[in-house]
Amino acid sequence: MHFPHIGARGSAARWALLIAVFVLSLPAVTVRFYASDEVEYFAYLRSMWFDGDLSFDNEYRYFYDRGIARGWRFKETFLDGETATGKRLNFAPVGSAILWSPFYMLTDAGVRVARRVGVPVIDDGYSTPYIASVVYASALYGFLAVALSAYAAARVIGDGAAATASALAVWLGTPLVFYMYLAPGFSHACSAFAVAAFVVIWLHVRRDWSVSGVVALGAVAALMGMVREQDLFIALGPALDFLLSARIRFRDRAWRVTDVIARAVAGTAAVAVCFIPQVLTYISLFGQPAPSSTIQGKMTWTSPHMWLVLMSPSNGLFFWTPLALPALVGLVWLAVRRIPTGAGRVPAAAQRRIAAICVLMVMTQIFIGGALDTWAGAGSFGQRRLVGLTVFFVLGLTAAFVAVKHHWTRYATWCVVAVAVWWNFGLIAQFGAGLMNRQHLDPPRNAYHNFVTIPRQLPGLVSRFLFDRASFYQRQPPP
Repeated sequence: MHFPHIGARGSAARWALLIAVFVLSLPAVTVRFYASDEVEYFAYLRSMWFDGDLSFDNEYRYFYDRGIARGWRFKETFLDGETATGKRLNFAPVGSAILWSPFYMLTDAGVRVARRVGVPVIDDGYSTPYIASVVYASALYGFLAVALSAYAAARVIGDGAAATASALAVWLGTPLVFYMYLAPGFSHACSAFAVAAFVVIWLHVRRDWSVSGVVALGAVAALMGMVREQDLFIALGPALDFLLSARIRFRDRAWRVTDVIARAVAGTAAVAVCFIPQVLTYISLFGQPAPSSTIQGKMTWTSPHMWLVLMSPSNGLFFWTPLALPALVGLVWLAVRRIPTGAGRVPAAAQRRIAAICVLMVMTQIFIGGALDTWAGAGSFGQRRLVGLTVFFVLGLTAAFVAVKHHWTRYATWCVVAVAVWWNFGLIAQFGAGLMNRQHLDPPRNAYHNFVTIPRQLPGLVSRFLFDRASFYQRQPPP
């Protein structure tokens, strides 16, 4: 597909476009928390920086007393319950707090300086500047995920304009936009960034699998796992790629056995060392170097819900996010096609292997999602556990754009993308304004609201979002 307007002035113009969209969208970031999950992620940051411990009682009580963390069974779980070590429960991993920490610490320093010169701002770690540091950091990490995804797609496929268009479409047409702007206190924007960074590093490292490159890849793999534990399984893809590459190099006498072992040990050691903060957190909270038994008890490793994660009309990815379907089809096409159409920086055979490894990485997340008894993610927006797949959606959608050659299929593709983006924004409006059941989709009803109700009420919904965000993001009682 040809993109005459996007990319006519080259790469600089495309990056300027992405940056401009991000900067102009910053006023849409919601500077407050709404959900108990957001409080769990934030509690790590505030507890470690201000209290120097992992006892979250004061953090939980602060938000509970102010009516923020009043979700279903929050008090019973987080204020009344205790871990094996006598601390308050926290099921969230620590990685998001690590990514937010530079912004939070700089904000704390700024607040303390402001107080010294007489500015009436509270330096308790909870006030608006501190919350703002976290939510804007999440928005920035979400944008970096989009930018890295566009870079990865352009590198593999060779069409920078198509990659930029795909990145914009995925940004606006998937739940990433929700977790960047409406609920940035969740870990999902950070997850998208960590996975995209991991994929970009892998694309560079796989050229020669240097020891330093493998160490960097292992370190970012550990970060992925600390942001969201399930993302660590994505590392299986590059691990397989390394074994295949090692086999070829060993056969061609380019490597010896010691070369393979040295790189494998270096990468594994990097993962282990960089994952230590999470292990220490597990031990402090649960008395064991592993997640809570509650989390482990949710898993059934045969993944009985695997295909429901994709295809359930009530909670499946393709119904929440229809843009994922052409994106995943494009990724599969890139893996199996015979004639190269791109001009990427990698040969056609390498393109196919990269795409096949990407399909494997996507499947690990679908498999893990289907292994959870909470696979549906009821009560949250979209299949949020798959937001980390942003880079793969961009890569696949870019491949789909490149595959489209005829005029009528170009127009059809753009129509599909436009409808998918509107569907995503319509569901966000329904979710925020209380027009849908947050526990599950009802596709006919959702479609009616998206294409009839939302257009009629659009000015009022936009006004509420801009000037009365709390009323836009209405709470619903548990079912």
